[in-house]
Amino acid sequence: MTKKASPTPKKNSPALKKSGTRSRKEKPVILITNDDGVTAPGIQNLVEAVRDLGKIVVVAPDKPQSGMGHAITIGQPLRLHKIHSIDNVETWSCTGTPVDCVKLAVDKVLHRKPDICLSGINHGANHSINVIYSGTMSAAVEAAIESIPSVGFSLLDYSIDADFTGARKYVRIIVEKMLASTLSKHTVLNVNIPSVPVELLKGFKICRQAYAKYVEDFIERDDPHGRHYYWLTGEFVNFDKGKDTDVWALANNYVSIVPVQFDLTNYALKTQLEKTWK
Repeated sequence: MTKKASPTPKKNSPALKKSGTRSRKEKPVILITNDDGVTAPGIQNLVEAVRDLGKIVVVAPDKPQSGMGHAITIGQPLRLHKIHSIDNVETWSCTGTPVDCVKLAVDKVLHRKPDICLSGINHGANHSINVIYSGTMSAAVEAAIESIPSVGFSLLDYSIDADFTGARKYVRIIVEKMLASTLSKHTVLNVNIPSVPVELLKGFKICRQAYAKYVEDFIERDDPHGRHYYWLTGEFVNFDKGKDTDVWALANNYVSIVPVQFDLTNYALKTQLEKTWK
């Protein structure tokens, strides 16, 4: 007996909406988040850089969440509030971490996977080892885990009055390239932008992550009640002198693009141990 072919879903059918598939005429759905908070200048500049490239939805923390890494909220409720902090853009404030924002955006706001996720623009560097601690990058990594191509953007300027002109330019270039490319659904890029006038930016370089880290120190002090507390300080040291790293690119006024992944397997060591640990 011949089986009937399954009907092709109509353009606006739930099947297409659920899968995240779009027709050629439909604009991509772009999820935007960050770790500096939903009202930070960086996220507003990110929206402005890509506003016309798709349907923009913002879901971001209600307060700064820097250094949260891949933390998620357990043991307490999460809350979402629709706010109007960005003109003509659907914007939600979330009481959780950057990773919580991505999870809630997919499940409770969009009810589908977006076509791409953008995180940032972070106030401060996320090059080298910073990618491990970064809430900005953890949001992007979480999106990639959920099969959403993603990118985290950071500007090497912590100031609330930072000039985002160059950052907006390269955000636009990189997002247009991502939308025009056939990327793995697990793609995640770590993009850092030097804090220099836009005319001094030399372009972008595809880099590897440098071996550079903070040599840390804890300053010990006493509070007014005589109890000890510790304040983390440190100096950033680059141990990697290669000219193909993100640290080198940024020092030479290039935008650095490092493809990263959430598979932490050391395949070279795996092969070695398979041969020697018998």
